[in-house]
Amino acid sequence: MLSAPSPHWLSQDSGMKTVLIHGMVMSPAFWSCFAPSIIREGRAAAYPLPGHSPWRLDDLSEGLTTAAIVDAYAEAIERDFDGEPVTLIGHSTGGFVSLLLARHRPDLVSNVILMGAFACGRFEGQERLASRILRLPLLGRHLFVRLFTRWIATREAFRWGSLECVFDKSVGWETEETIAAMEQVREHLLKSQAAEIAAFVSWMSRTSVINELPLIDVPVLNIIGGRDAIVPPLHQIRLSGRLPRAHTVILDKVGHLPMAEAHEKVDQLIATFLLFGPLTANRKGILTKESRTQSFGNAMPLGL
Repeated sequence: MLSAPSPHWLSQDSGMKTVLIHGMVMSPAFWSCFAPSIIREGRAAAYPLPGHSPWRLDDLSEGLTTAAIVDAYAEAIERDFDGEPVTLIGHSTGGFVSLLLARHRPDLVSNVILMGAFACGRFEGQERLASRILRLPLLGRHLFVRLFTRWIATREAFRWGSLECVFDKSVGWETEETIAAMEQVREHLLKSQAAEIAAFVSWMSRTSVINELPLIDVPVLNIIGGRDAIVPPLHQIRLSGRLPRAHTVILDKVGHLPMAEAHEKVDQLIATFLLFGPLTANRKGILTKESRTQSFGNAMPLGL
């Protein structure tokens, strides 16, 4: 049995209940700077991905399953939120996990907010580099561990790796506060076991929720960076098209980190979605309220 993850509390006030799940090779500390402002007015906890410090896999590295992962997150939500439904905010791999939770434990999910998310470990026509490395016979796991260790070895190496996710390198998202937060992320990763993260990547590469997306019957806001070089925007659009209650916003000139590259706009989108329900953007990019019964399968570009 996989133990439940520990919470990284962003706020413990009463009100809106939110769970945030970060992307691959990140940590809950990432959300210290990049969480939407509205969730800090309620009760919000960030959970790590399996294998990411402080969540250890123990002896499950070779037997990690979807059921074990879903059950562990469900146990954490029931423990930390008294079993009441929460809004899930998932970035990248965290979005993938959020979709699995919404599919298998809809009783614990009121809304889902995705950013740079995907619905299967292997995208259409391509496979993530980490997955390709791990599939190499004999040397795969060893190479993955070496590359992971090298990436997080120094602050500068980790910074340049993170910048690969950003489309506009001059966007100005790096401040003293965000740089400190990313260094905290790196410090948490240094405490992780690379072999356990590799086991999680292996599970992800053989897992898909694509065919089950039509069964996820909760409101979903899917925020897509139009210049995302990590998760193909076309995959993210296809994901939305299969969700019955999805609303999609494409942010032009934004890469894989919308919450960092377009923080104020993402804050506005999420706040409006959570307060008023599904949204739309008119041609000037102004958000308006729409009927909750309308289908939002179509992507709507929002220029920045």
